[in-house]
Amino acid sequence: MTAAAVTLCFLLRDAEDGAEVLLGLKQTGFGKGKIVGIGGHVEPGETDAQAVIREVLEETGVVLRPEDLADAGAVHFVFPARPEWDMKTSLFTARTWEGEPGPSDEILPEWFRVDTLPVERMWQDADHWLPVVLEGRRVNVVVTMHTDNETVASSQSLLA
Repeated sequence: MTAAAVTLCFLLRDAEDGAEVLLGLKQTGFGKGKIVGIGGHVEPGETDAQAVIREVLEETGVVLRPEDLADAGAVHFVFPARPEWDMKTSLFTARTWEGEPGPSDEILPEWFRVDTLPVERMWQDADHWLPVVLEGRRVNVVVTMHTDNETVASSQSLLA
């Protein structure tokens, strides 16, 4: 079984008390109830960039253009107990866009300070790679989950 192609985009802005990132409370489907990055599955025929632009628009109403996106690398999620959940995730950041983020059926978007991420409300793996991405660096990480599908068994950085 091949891993699903997924994309995430982290919108970043400067606020009075430091940099902020747009994340969202997942309302439906995989990860429901967790704070997650904005994004989703790559549809057949789409590039990763096209998919993330579409997903950000669908989930938040924000309009991104290809030139707004910065490549932030990739995370390969491995779920040994549920291989159908395996994902190869392309990561992007953006500092320019059009519109103000608003809620959708899938996501309730919220700005969080980059230095105080709500990791206790996120997938446990986020702490292993997200701070690096938010610093503006690229990652290439394989995250293997325990059989509970919640906790991280291992996180291995590959050369980006």
